[in-house]
Amino acid sequence: MHNQHQKILCKASNSRPPLELNLDAAVPKMTQETPREAMYCYIGIGSNLDNPLEHVKRALKELKQLSNCSWIGASSLYKSEPVGPPGQENYINAVACVSSTQDPEHLLDQLQAIENRHHRVRIEHWGSRTLDLDILLIADLNISTPRLTVPHPFIEERNFVLVPLLELNSNLLINGRAIRDVLAQCPSGDLQILQN
Repeated sequence: MHNQHQKILCKASNSRPPLELNLDAAVPKMTQETPREAMYCYIGIGSNLDNPLEHVKRALKELKQLSNCSWIGASSLYKSEPVGPPGQENYINAVACVSSTQDPEHLLDQLQAIENRHHRVRIEHWGSRTLDLDILLIADLNISTPRLTVPHPFIEERNFVLVPLLELNSNLLINGRAIRDVLAQCPSGDLQILQN
């Protein structure tokens, strides 16, 4: 017989009535509310439209308010050459780090909500944008879903990502390699630090 709640009657050694044990109550269950272990998440930030410096500064403030996250810090701001279609303006870039206890795709949802508040429009692949927020690394996780790939698939080709990451944590490993080694083999590109 299959009951929703399993119960066992344990007969006592004396004349007392049997004890009723509810096994379901004795076994803890994992739920969506069960706390997750906090993990360091590195988020790439970029903008090259409509006063990009202000978009990046605003985004840094908004990242500090992410739910289920604790602020760790951010890199300096950098100016970089665009990657993608020709004719774009230079980008302002940075990398932020938060400690997160939430599901990675829930974090992605929050980042896309911030992008939407900055009127991000996805028309052209690698085209100009008011704000781009990318999950670069989450601890040592490897994630591949229709919505999210971690580490970021182009992380090893972007000096405007690697240099800020190195600034934040020189001991990072990217796909099993030290970040300094990855940066040494990264294609060169003009990168200018704006502020510390």
